[in-house]
Order: sequence, then C-alpha cells, then structure tokens
Amino acid sequence: MKAATISQLKQELSNRPPGELVELCLRLSKFKKENKELLTYLLYEASNEAAYIENVKREIDTQFEQINTASYYYIKKSVRKILRLTKKYIRYSKKKETEADLLIYFCYKLINFSPSIQDSIPLRNLLNRQIAAIRKAISSLHPDLQYDYETELNELI
Repeated sequence: MKAATISQLKQELSNRPPGELVELCLRLSKFKKENKELLTYLLYEASNEAAYIENVKREIDTQFEQINTASYYYIKKSVRKILRLTKKYIRYSKKKETEADLLIYFCYKLINFSPSIQDSIPLRNLLNRQIAAIRKAISSLHPDLQYDYETELNELI
C-alpha cells in the first residue's frame, strides 16, 4: 500500500466531520508510542511551553544520573540515547526557543558530566555538533533572544 501525500491527507481530513476526526486521532494514537506522546503534547502541554521545558529537563537529569560509567563506550551509547530523546521532544514543540534551551541544557549536563568527556573524542565531537546546532537555532530567533542565548552559550563554553 502506497501512503498518500500530506496535501492529499489534508484535503481528505478537511472533508471529514469532527466526530470522525476524533476517532481517527484516537486510532492513530494506538499504533505508536510517539503518536500518543505527540498528541499528549499538543493537547496538554503546548499551552505551557515553560512547564514542558522543565519536564524535559527533569527527564534529561534522570537519564544522566542513570548512565553506566564503567567505560566510555557505555557513556557514549547512553549520551546518544539521551540526545535522541531530547531531539524527539524538540520535534514535538517545533519552536526554536525550545530547541536552543533544551540543547544548551543537554550540553551543560554533558560538559559537567563525570568522568570528563575530554578523554573521549566521539563525545567531544558530539558536543561540538550540538553547539553548532544551537548556533543554527539561535540565528533564526529575534535579536533580543539571540543575545540572551548567545550569552548563555558562551558561558557554557
């Protein structure tokens, strides 16, 4: 079965009655955990972005506390998992301010992680890529916000 394009789906959904749209959303949320998480964000958390960011930061804290520090191999795998999770939460929001805020926090946690990541080239490279992503996200913000986030990023580095 070939999937329809976004424009075709949009056209078809605009022709459906509201009750049927609710049923389609509920059915869609049953198939993948990510669909359910996105629907939860859109319905409950999108109206209060600051609380959403704080919840994600607490999740990042929890994940960093659970990292197995036996070797840099395990640290690297765990850090990549945390980054994937962070990127997923950023995708739900679609806001550059949220992206910059969460990535700066992720980098802060990574820099202050013990044992130091300076002994691991892959972790240093990962940090450098995230700093580049932060700079890219900051560049699309309002100049006042750019200054605030640039200052925060420079303090971090």
